[in-house]
Amino acid sequence: MRKFKKYPNRRLYDVQESRYVTVEDLRKIILAGDAISVQDSKSEKDLTRTVLLQIISEQEGEGHEPILTNRVLEQLIRFYGDAMQGMVGRYIEQSIMTFLEHQERYRQRMQDFSGAEPLNLMRKALEQNMEFWNRFTNSSLDKKRRE
Repeated sequence: MRKFKKYPNRRLYDVQESRYVTVEDLRKIILAGDAISVQDSKSEKDLTRTVLLQIISEQEGEGHEPILTNRVLEQLIRFYGDAMQGMVGRYIEQSIMTFLEHQERYRQRMQDFSGAEPLNLMRKALEQNMEFWNRFTNSSLDKKRRE
């Protein structure tokens, strides 16, 4: 986890690399797969969520289509203070993790498919078709023999 400090002048400091960074730099770090933690330099209050929300807001401000629509945000606001609040957060997190797992499997299949040689793909398809027809023919013959 990459740690950052946020100073009163609103500047962000990368503790690991000993340099100042921008919110855009944090976005790129997150895109690279790293988790971040942002703390106030004086109070040591955790500001991570605030910075993450700022990144989302800036992405939408740049014209990217919102993932969290107004309707979704309104509903999320309604869950705060509700008995279901904790469960909703866990449900959303689990749903996103499941989506990411499916997305990764899909990417891997597409990579396997696109990385394969066309002749090998054709051969594999033909083998699968032959296997299907052999099973179909054998089951038809077995059925006729039993009659």
